[in-house]
Amino acid sequence: MYEPVSHHLLNTILDQLNPEIVGSEKRYFYSRLGANFFAIHSLFGRLYGHRQDGDQQLLRLVEIMAKRYGERSDELKKTDRQREQDHEWFLSQKWVGMALYANGFADNLEDLAQRIDYFGELGVNVVHILPILECPQSKSDGGYAVSDFRKVDPRIGTNAQLQTIIQQLHERDSLIVLDMVVNHTSDEHAWAKRAMAGDADYQNYFYTFENRDIPDMFELSMPEIFPETDPGNFTWNEAMGKWVMTVFHQYQWDLNYANPAVFIEMLDNILFWANEGVDVLRLDAVAFLWKKLSTACQNEEEAHLILQLFKDCCQVVAPNLLFIAEAIVAPSEIIRYFGEDAIVAKECEVAYNATFMALLWDSVATKNARLLYQGINSLPTKLERATWLNYLRCHDDIGFGFDDADIGRAGYEPFAHRRFLVDYFTGTSESSQARGQPFGRNNKTGDVRISGSLASLIGLEAALQQDDRQQVERCIKHIVLLHSLIMSFGGIPLFYYGDELATLNDYRFSEDEEKHKDSRWLHRPYLQRADFDSRNTAGSANQQLFTSLQRLIRVRQQTTSFADFNTRDLLYLDDHRLFGFVRYNSQNPMEKVIVIANMSADVLKINASQLLISSSLSEYRDLWTGNAPSHYDNHLVLSDFQFYWLTLE
Repeated sequence: MYEPVSHHLLNTILDQLNPEIVGSEKRYFYSRLGANFFAIHSLFGRLYGHRQDGDQQLLRLVEIMAKRYGERSDELKKTDRQREQDHEWFLSQKWVGMALYANGFADNLEDLAQRIDYFGELGVNVVHILPILECPQSKSDGGYAVSDFRKVDPRIGTNAQLQTIIQQLHERDSLIVLDMVVNHTSDEHAWAKRAMAGDADYQNYFYTFENRDIPDMFELSMPEIFPETDPGNFTWNEAMGKWVMTVFHQYQWDLNYANPAVFIEMLDNILFWANEGVDVLRLDAVAFLWKKLSTACQNEEEAHLILQLFKDCCQVVAPNLLFIAEAIVAPSEIIRYFGEDAIVAKECEVAYNATFMALLWDSVATKNARLLYQGINSLPTKLERATWLNYLRCHDDIGFGFDDADIGRAGYEPFAHRRFLVDYFTGTSESSQARGQPFGRNNKTGDVRISGSLASLIGLEAALQQDDRQQVERCIKHIVLLHSLIMSFGGIPLFYYGDELATLNDYRFSEDEEKHKDSRWLHRPYLQRADFDSRNTAGSANQQLFTSLQRLIRVRQQTTSFADFNTRDLLYLDDHRLFGFVRYNSQNPMEKVIVIANMSADVLKINASQLLISSSLSEYRDLWTGNAPSHYDNHLVLSDFQFYWLTLE
């Protein structure tokens, strides 16, 4: 059985390890392994210590780590050591990201390699290429049904072409982000094929059952993710003659992390991409990693142990690799994906700030910050060495999973308010110019999410159709305002490709047999050369937006108070149409930026005393415009959807 941790066990493992596979600079591997072995052994024991083969599996784990370290390039090992010396490097205000589809932003990887300079032109230096690994033709879930974890999908490009892009980005001091789907595989993955062929070892890579007894017990407490298209959580596989757990789509088989072989295989895949030069891995669907009867099979303690074990193993082999937690869960749960340590992120250094995103969309519909304040107050403080990924749109839908108590405190009835938001963003309410579409409607719960591009949801599509130039200008201001908040709030701002060009909904998906039932393709556009050229068309909405965001990024990257060291205080303002906070320089608290935003279409004024301003407003400068703010009689004045980044001259 599994023995308590000891130096003897580590020495025994090292005695069995072939030192040749460690390669050059062995001292770094052995010193990191020694520093992390207690945590690795402890976590492995908590997950798998009840197994007879515990020590054998642990040896296999260390062998994989040693092998991958031996294969790691000298250049990457040098970067590892540099970032170990500056463990807060990713908290800098200089980082600005963009998420994109390689075959949407460009034709393919070869074409994308020709557009690398575009990121520098805009100011983006963190490039997240959405899933590009091999998937089945018609059952891909937008790239998240992976059939080969180490091969780029031939329809998008080759591993060699991706390597060219990684090298180009690194030469520009930029980071590359890729997706790693850790919860499931495609039913066409080699493991699933072996399971279907009757291999019991590979059937144990998944959750498989001969009859419905256990699946029915699971179903009592498990929610449905895609009730419209893939109801339930289990699918009968005729070839295997068994039920298999399929939480997302019927062609996506959930991995069984109760089997240590699964963990070791997935760690090996993670380290493969770390050795390819990937700086950040977005770990998909991390909340679902552990399944347990009589639970929702989300956010289980063992899921956190798995992430901690991934992180500790990577600290030995590739300590510069960051993890992004894709966990779209309640604020009280999402904060746990950083880890339980008081300072250092023990699981994922970065997490999607889905709460902030949804709250900003609430402000778009209500034209006020009531729920925005309530929601942020309920967002727990993150760890010091961790950061948020702040975004407005992504490849996925928008959900309104706010806490009912927060909705009530903001003065709304929860069910009615969510119904109002859905009506607003689908353009069915009279006051709305939004052009979104519903997604994931659940007739049992009444839950509905929203698809649509940022520009179309703001109302720009309708304004252009109506040739309302004043409304077009207002929409551009509104889009810039929202981006100003994700860039100053604290964290890494993440643009979604096309948003910087005011890209509208792409309705062509409705004509595609494989996509027409999934409205998320509405905001997964294929950008044409004309779309990019529009940023140079003087006076166009596209050009106005692009240059405004370009300047926003430049100002952010020069403003040290926007680095993410938990230096933010909310401003509580009398007018609920205003939203504000103060950002401080962690090295010099006297150096601060006052962020104030008008979330409405009205002209507003606010007494400077509410902004904690003791000096005259004439002594302040707006970083965004470079000018003094509009003011009179000690009141700051804001036009519709205007914001300020105020600092003392």
